[in-house]
Amino acid sequence: MLPTGLKRVALHGVQWLDDRTGVMWVLRHSMFHRVPISAKWWYVFGSATMMFFTVQVVSGIVLAMFYAPSAAQAYDSLVYINEQVPCGWMLRAIHGWSSNAMCYMMLLHLSQVFLHGTYKYPRELTWLFGVGLCILTLGLAFTGQIMRWDADAYWGLGIGAAIVDRMPMVGNQMRAIMLGGTEISGATLSRFFALHVFILPGTTVALIGLHLYSVLRKGISEMPKAGEVVDPATYTKGYEARVHKTGVPFYPDAARRDMVFCGAALIALVGVAAWFGPMGPGGLPDPTIIEASPRPDGLFLWIFAALALLPPGSETFLLLVGPPVGIALLAALPFISPRGERAPSRRPLSVLIFCTIVTGIGVLTWLGVASPWSPVMNAWTSTPIAPAFVVGRTPLELQGALEFQFAQCRNCHAIGGTGGMRGPDLTDVATRLSWDQLVRQIQQGGGNMPAYGKTLSSVETQALAAFLSTLDGGSLRAAIPGAMESQQQIDAAPTPVDSSTTSDAR
Repeated sequence: MLPTGLKRVALHGVQWLDDRTGVMWVLRHSMFHRVPISAKWWYVFGSATMMFFTVQVVSGIVLAMFYAPSAAQAYDSLVYINEQVPCGWMLRAIHGWSSNAMCYMMLLHLSQVFLHGTYKYPRELTWLFGVGLCILTLGLAFTGQIMRWDADAYWGLGIGAAIVDRMPMVGNQMRAIMLGGTEISGATLSRFFALHVFILPGTTVALIGLHLYSVLRKGISEMPKAGEVVDPATYTKGYEARVHKTGVPFYPDAARRDMVFCGAALIALVGVAAWFGPMGPGGLPDPTIIEASPRPDGLFLWIFAALALLPPGSETFLLLVGPPVGIALLAALPFISPRGERAPSRRPLSVLIFCTIVTGIGVLTWLGVASPWSPVMNAWTSTPIAPAFVVGRTPLELQGALEFQFAQCRNCHAIGGTGGMRGPDLTDVATRLSWDQLVRQIQQGGGNMPAYGKTLSSVETQALAAFLSTLDGGSLRAAIPGAMESQQQIDAAPTPVDSSTTSDAR
């Protein structure tokens, strides 16, 4: 217990500070404002997003003490943090995984607001600030990947610069602003470091303040109920009356759920960081290594897949028009539909749009992980042919199996479910193509397949066609020159007798 004199001094100090700053008024209105009694577990995602952002800021400040934003030293500084700084690997892991968690919580929060129709009158500005925060959060995640300054970051920047360069009239200038010159260099890293450490976090803090002020100003929405429509003429008075009558203080009633959820999420974050460790850095950012296969972090894999699958003729148009139109539609949503039902059961079109978008992003993310359009460049050396496909084959067919590996066909074609997926699976190719068709496809190519007519000799082509034509039952063996005679010789050969077995029988 404090002495009476100290209590008076402390009370006087608080009163003096409140008189000059109004801090107690702010705390009183933010912590003890009344919220609808139905505002329960659906409403915790926004607080969790802010908690993860706080983790990002704190861990980022510590990491900035060791990180060298120089093209020559950035990669080595991350290795130094991972291997030399006490618990540096854990700090990087927490920073990286909390970035992903912040993005997912933000998207969950945005989804909940959309499905519950919370963007409707009178919370239009709350929604607009939230959309801005979502874009900034994704920007922080993307620039954070660039900070790793590894092969993925280097080639990802190259792809981004190529997209920006497609902008009509101003493409070259925008690319130069993005890269700090005509090529990826130390100036590029300096620009993205400034974005990631200063500009984007500062803008995010400002928008968080505006978002929270808007929430306090217009209140937290009630859980939607079928039949309760939003009418701008009567909604505000009705909402204020209900909150005054049945609402509860944000602290401790509603804040208790936020604290429980945030605590559980924080424990999960530490566990994931300890188990999986930090993200990268990956391979060295060497522009001479052209065999690199860059890909973004998991959150952006769906964009990676969409870019890979876009038709060449529409690629530029969709890249330049799609994102601005999507953001504009999100921002205009509360003005397009400011009134009416909020319950998802009464808004089937909104639910259908949401489910379609989520399903599309999920499928594209899976495709981004599998990357079926990309050859598996090491399959010819690391993925052997299963014994079932070579047992009992003739010497010609076995030579074809070797050609199938060494000609790197395995990089694009799978047999028995293993291998590349860029081309069709050849497990049952013998049931689909004749001998002549196989030879013609090998020699002339077609589609995404290159022509091997000048690469493989006539003997090698014959051997490869012989092997492929025996797959999945070998229905075309009769068409292989000499195959029937070879098989008849194998069948007519005497079966070897195990001498030990014979002697035991005697």
